[in-house]
Amino acid sequence: MKAESLTLDKASALLKIELIKNGKGTQALHDTVVAYRANRRQGTRGTKTKATVQKSGKKPWRQKGTGRARAGYVASPIWRGGGVVFGPQPHDFSKITPTKVKRLALRKAISERTKAGDLLLIGAIKLEKPSTKDLVKLLLDAGVEGSALLVLETHDENVYLSARNHLALDTTTADKVNAEDFLRYDKVVVTAPALNKIANRLKN
Repeated sequence: MKAESLTLDKASALLKIELIKNGKGTQALHDTVVAYRANRRQGTRGTKTKATVQKSGKKPWRQKGTGRARAGYVASPIWRGGGVVFGPQPHDFSKITPTKVKRLALRKAISERTKAGDLLLIGAIKLEKPSTKDLVKLLLDAGVEGSALLVLETHDENVYLSARNHLALDTTTADKVNAEDFLRYDKVVVTAPALNKIANRLKN
């Protein structure tokens, strides 16, 4: 089974929506990808200030007469083991992206990958049992080389387990694939039923 490299006109006809041929949607795509990546950040890194570091508040020595510099507390930021000044604190990095912006970003990502000849349409991807070797052979026979994202209509356990064992392959479903997914791999292989589902997402 040979994978078909879609053109803009062919993809537009199958998706039943006009794909983007100019610079429209570039900012939406950028903002959406930045938001996806920011939302994956845990934001749990943090440092202790002079108020939270576990040190005594006692003055280490008297103010005058010792010959040493004045010191008020050992948690001072200029002391070893003291607090950190303006250090990172736990922070929520999440960003809210409007649905229309995400839809435009997905449309833009599909348009760009189609223009580059990297969006491939295949009839179906079926395996009788989990086998990375069989999946790689199926893709090579279809003309797919390099890293690839396989977009299926619904979750297929055999395909998922086969791709999971390969560093250059990944799988997702038509209702979960997003703009960032389309940009991450050398090729995007979409099954015909999955393309129909993506078309419905772009219309709504």
